[in-house]
Amino acid sequence: MLDFLTFISQEWLLVSLLLLFIYAFVWRESKKGGQSVSVHQLTRMVNADEAVLLDIRDAKEFGTGHIAGSLSIPYSKLQTRLSELNAHKDKAIILIDKYGQQTGTAGKELSKAGFRPARLQGGINEWQVNNLPVVRKDS
Repeated sequence: MLDFLTFISQEWLLVSLLLLFIYAFVWRESKKGGQSVSVHQLTRMVNADEAVLLDIRDAKEFGTGHIAGSLSIPYSKLQTRLSELNAHKDKAIILIDKYGQQTGTAGKELSKAGFRPARLQGGINEWQVNNLPVVRKDS
C-alpha cells in the first residue's frame, strides 16, 4: 500500500491524466446511449406526445409493474424486433430498465438504427420511488 501511495505522489501528473481519460471515456460512452431524462421530463415528453416508452426488461419483470403505455421489447430481443419501432422514428424512444444502468447499450443500437434514444434516469425503480403509478399485468 505504501508503494502505491509513493507512486501516486511521485507520478501525480500521470495519475491525473489517467483519471481524466477514464472520466472522458465514461462520459462519452454514456452519451452514445442517449440523453438521460428525469421522471418529470419523461412525463412532460409523453404528455406532449414527443416520446415513446420502451421497457427493455424481460417479460416477467415487465409484468410486475410498468409505466402505462410502455412498449415491452426485452433487450435480448431488441435486434430482431427493431422494426416494431419504425412507426415512432419521429419521436424520442425513452428506454426503461430496472435501475437505469443497462440502457446504454440498447441506446447505441437504437442510434445506429436511426432512432433518437433517451434513458430514464434511475429506471423503473426511480419511477416507483417517486410514487408514480405502474400497471401490473394482472390489472
